[in-house]
Amino acid sequence: MSVSVLEPRSRLSLYLDLIRWNRPAGWLLLLWPSLAALWFAADGFPGWHLLAVFLLGTILMRSAGCCVNDVADRDFDRHVKRTAQRPVTSGALSVKEALAVGAVLALLAFGLVLTTNPVTVLWSVVALAVTLLYPYAKRFVSIPQAVLGIAFSFGIPMAFSAVQSAVPVLAWWLLAGNLFWVLAYDTEYAMVDRDDDLRIGMKTSAITFGRFDVAAVMVSYALYLAIWTVAGASLQLGPVFFAGIAIAAAQALWHWRLIRERTREGCFQAFRLNHWLGFTVFAGVVAGYLLR
Repeated sequence: MSVSVLEPRSRLSLYLDLIRWNRPAGWLLLLWPSLAALWFAADGFPGWHLLAVFLLGTILMRSAGCCVNDVADRDFDRHVKRTAQRPVTSGALSVKEALAVGAVLALLAFGLVLTTNPVTVLWSVVALAVTLLYPYAKRFVSIPQAVLGIAFSFGIPMAFSAVQSAVPVLAWWLLAGNLFWVLAYDTEYAMVDRDDDLRIGMKTSAITFGRFDVAAVMVSYALYLAIWTVAGASLQLGPVFFAGIAIAAAQALWHWRLIRERTREGCFQAFRLNHWLGFTVFAGVVAGYLLR
């Protein structure tokens, strides 16, 4: 009897580990720009329905992405200390089981999208295609973080389409800015595993940038904040929005202090703190609309 009681718990634990449930920073990195885009698109509060759709959809799609990523990288991950014990890599979960979990999560997310409008449904298909492409881009693209940047930014055009049934130029500028943020924080992440990635032949921005990696990260932060600042200014969000941008810029400078020596610990800490930077920009957007 003890086996029948413990086995489901053990399986559930593996599934939760597969989708990184105990590490919410991953889905928060997707959530803040998507919610900020909702506010931009709606010229203020977008309503509880869209807020719920994008909150739950972000969690579900990030979790599904983890399943696909772990299957695609299972042969590489076993050679990297940080990832060697992931459920698929270690053999605790089969490839079919992991893909089944990912498929269920993606279908649930798609069900949420179906409550919006046909334009958003079409964009969700494109977003899924980019999500599936990213894990394999690391084998062929010198800076796969750029592909991840597109995948992690697709909540922005989807937010505009959900509100306006169209994707204006502003959405693409916000996506471009957010792409630079993703490039910044995922390069920090890649700097953690650089030695292992060099040994196994994985392509990453940290390897491609070489000794200019820290400079590339800081330039990417600057471009992200500059583009979003111009976007907010064009909508007359006012001083409180600029205060949020300034606080985010201060956080980026703190990240420079963490990564400048290129230690694994410092680079990983900088990566993990990025969701606070994203939250600060989002909070500035919300406050800007409230006080405009």
